[in-house]
Amino acid sequence: MTVLGELNHQPCVPITAGDEFRQLLAEIRERARTEEFDQQKFISQDVIERFRKLGVYRALVPRRFGGDERSPAQFCQMIEEIAHADGSAGWVASFGMSPVYLSALPLQTIKKIYADSPDVVFAGGIFPPQPAAYVEGGLEVVGRWKFSSGCMGASLIGVGIAPKKGDMLGLPRLAVMPRDKVRIEETWNVVGLVGTGSHDVVIDGVVVPEDWTFIRGGPSSLDEPFFRYPSLSFATQVLSVVGLGVARAALDELAGMASGRISVTGAPSLSDRPLAQVEMAKAEASLRAARAWFYESIDDAWSSVLAGDAVTVEQTNMLRLSSTHATRVAAEVARTAQMLSGMSGVYRSSPLSRFVNDTLVITQHAFMGDMTYQNAGAIFFGNKPLPGYL
Repeated sequence: MTVLGELNHQPCVPITAGDEFRQLLAEIRERARTEEFDQQKFISQDVIERFRKLGVYRALVPRRFGGDERSPAQFCQMIEEIAHADGSAGWVASFGMSPVYLSALPLQTIKKIYADSPDVVFAGGIFPPQPAAYVEGGLEVVGRWKFSSGCMGASLIGVGIAPKKGDMLGLPRLAVMPRDKVRIEETWNVVGLVGTGSHDVVIDGVVVPEDWTFIRGGPSSLDEPFFRYPSLSFATQVLSVVGLGVARAALDELAGMASGRISVTGAPSLSDRPLAQVEMAKAEASLRAARAWFYESIDDAWSSVLAGDAVTVEQTNMLRLSSTHATRVAAEVARTAQMLSGMSGVYRSSPLSRFVNDTLVITQHAFMGDMTYQNAGAIFFGNKPLPGYL
């Protein structure tokens, strides 16, 4: 197929455009306001099942396995929309990017995963990789893994291992197994993204066949265009775009509450105060600029992929840097919205505190650290970045 043909073959209608998806987003928004997800510390299973039905988890699955084969930008836009309804729901939905990881499995294993349905819900804990000894039938997996976002609703779990032969440890891999092979300990006790259910996964001796393990970021067994897009960058983008969605929700919430708010002192309403108007405009400009760069970087790299060209170091650098920048800006914007709201923004009945905490937690992720700036700057000077950046 020609490049133009591939571009034309991409579905143009946004994934979230249908009435059923819009209704689900409205329901998620309301249920988040009642603290359903935060109180139970996971996204309810009925929401996960509706994500499955509406195509969240098959969005990036190749068409040959029954998937929709969407583009990176289309997937990120979907996650942004879900995050606008609730940050935790968007974060959990972002693991619909799992075909990126799973594509490094042997082709026959991938076929088995999607044999019954492309709507596979994958979650896992990668760090720290636990030693796994070779035994009859594969690798014996034992250990505990933290930060297993979305594990409560997953059908397939992956955990980080270091294959062990004698005293020698091999390259870190991910071992994939059914959800019923693991135990989940509900340890997630945090201030933001509370509803992600990023609990500990515990495994007490499961033998995983070697062909159900893969090197994260290793060569893909699939040849569709999407699998030539930088995988580590995409894993970063699907998380940082959650911040963009939450920050947009914060500005929308502020605008909605400001228009009808009258001061008890007789002062102008919030929407009529010059300082509030200035800060609102600055926040809007910052968010829109960060979002534009974020998607511009995606489109630039994706155009190279569709043209059959390798994504350059410079393009990958823009993917990483624009992601971290978007995350930082989103946190600043959410905090600005809360500050402008005054005391109204500190009550649990207002979602602004949740928006602030959610965006701040995203900035703490290892993908979004200050090392991004160091590595990006090194590339701008013509130097090599640290291993693992690209």
